[in-house]
Amino acid sequence: MDFTERRRQLRKILEQTGPLLVPGCHDALSARQVEAAGFPVLYIGSYATSASRLGLADAGVADLTETVEHARSVVNSVGIPVLADAENGFHHAANIWRTIHAFEHAGISGIHIEDHEFGKHTDAAFVLLPKEEMAQKIRAAVDARRDPNFLIIARTDCYWAWQDANEVVNRLNAYLEAGADMVFPSGIPANELAKIRSQIKGKVMITNQASQSLADEDAAGVNVSLYYGFTLYAAFQGVKDALDQLKNTQQNRSVVNLGTNVQAFEDFMDYTGFVARAKKYGLVK
Repeated sequence: MDFTERRRQLRKILEQTGPLLVPGCHDALSARQVEAAGFPVLYIGSYATSASRLGLADAGVADLTETVEHARSVVNSVGIPVLADAENGFHHAANIWRTIHAFEHAGISGIHIEDHEFGKHTDAAFVLLPKEEMAQKIRAAVDARRDPNFLIIARTDCYWAWQDANEVVNRLNAYLEAGADMVFPSGIPANELAKIRSQIKGKVMITNQASQSLADEDAAGVNVSLYYGFTLYAAFQGVKDALDQLKNTQQNRSVVNLGTNVQAFEDFMDYTGFVARAKKYGLVK
């Protein structure tokens, strides 16, 4: 499936009823695992990119090139649509075309752009872009895309920052009027979204919270539920547990299931496919 067809497929998937559960991957291997598990769409965020590519916190350290190239490696490893995190767009409205073209060229099916300028994931005071400037940024992003199927998702962090539901509605509707295909009120619980959902004039994506189920999100009118750190957290905990066992026992075979998974891993990575190609082209007999 080429990139344009993936984008068309994503738009078809988004027409389904009920929330679409989208797991977050953190690299190309975990992306392949998400696809193999049967999920129709996956996500790569800046949180996972900063951690897996740079080993750093998601505090604005990953630049546009690093973010796009990491997303490209995810896209190239799978055949399903990939949503990506474009942070605050990396540029103001006049130059955001560079961001849109970079993600489109990388094969991404859609991005979200946020109004958060500083302080995300930290105890620092949050700084958000004024609503009018963010709306212009979204308008410029929509104008810049070459493929009309490429999704532009507008994210506001005003509930996360201020717990202001009225401002959530005002900002999201302004971004929809600017041309966003979907909006993303980050940090809002499903029960709070339910109170304002009828006032939001478009599709809504949220990040899943451990305290709420997909049924809760469905009842709140959620269209996309993003499990943004899913594989990252699973990998972090799995590696930590395995290393703790290795340190305590000083024996590789004592790490539960580790040695028995080698063949399954190599089968998944298609080592046999390499051998078949090598035989086909006379490199081995």
